[in-house]
Amino acid sequence: MQAERGFENGLRDGGAGGAQQEDEDQSGNPGGTCHGGTFPDARRFRKPGYRRAFVLVEATLSMAILTILGLVLLKLSLNVLYPRQWALQQTVTDAYMTYERAYAQRVPFETITSGTSPWPLYPNNTRTTVELGRLPGDRPITGTVFRSRTADPGNLPADGGTGTAASNPAGMKVWRLQSVVSYQIGGRQYIKTRTVVRTQ
Repeated sequence: MQAERGFENGLRDGGAGGAQQEDEDQSGNPGGTCHGGTFPDARRFRKPGYRRAFVLVEATLSMAILTILGLVLLKLSLNVLYPRQWALQQTVTDAYMTYERAYAQRVPFETITSGTSPWPLYPNNTRTTVELGRLPGDRPITGTVFRSRTADPGNLPADGGTGTAASNPAGMKVWRLQSVVSYQIGGRQYIKTRTVVRTQ
C-alpha cells in the first residue's frame, strides 16, 4: 500500500516537473518552436576600443579641416592687407622725397659747391642709410639715399661746364642736385628720384 502511494507521488512530482520544464521552454521560445539554440547578441562581441578609435579619427579629420580652413583664410587676409601696406609705404617714401626736395632747395649755395657738399660732383656720390618713416606697430621703413650734383653744360669751365663768356656773359652757375632713394617692399626693390635745379 505504501509502495503504491510512493509510486503515485512520484508520478505527480514528475508530471509537475515536466510541466514546469515545458513552461520554461515555452517562455524562452515563443511559439513553441525549438531550433536547438539561440544566437548571442552581436553587440556583445564589439570591442570597447572600437568606439573610441572612431571618435579619434573623427577628431583628427575635424582638426585637419579646421587647419586647412585657417590657412586659406590667412592667405586671403594677407592678399587683402598686402596692397594696403604697399600703398602706405609708397605714401611714406613720397613724403620723405618731399623732405629731400626741400632740403636741396634751402641748403646754402656755398655749401653745395664746397668740398663737404651733401651733393658731391658726379660721378662721386654720398650714400646714407635713412629712416623713411614708420608703419603701424612702430615698424621702421629704412632706405638708402644717394646724392650727387651735375653742372649745367652752359656753366663756365671753372664751374664744370663748357660755356664761354659769349654764351654765359653773366657767369651764371647752374647745378642739378639729384637725390635717389632705394628701398624694398615685400622683397622687391624700388627706386625714387628727385632733382632740384639751383642757380646763382
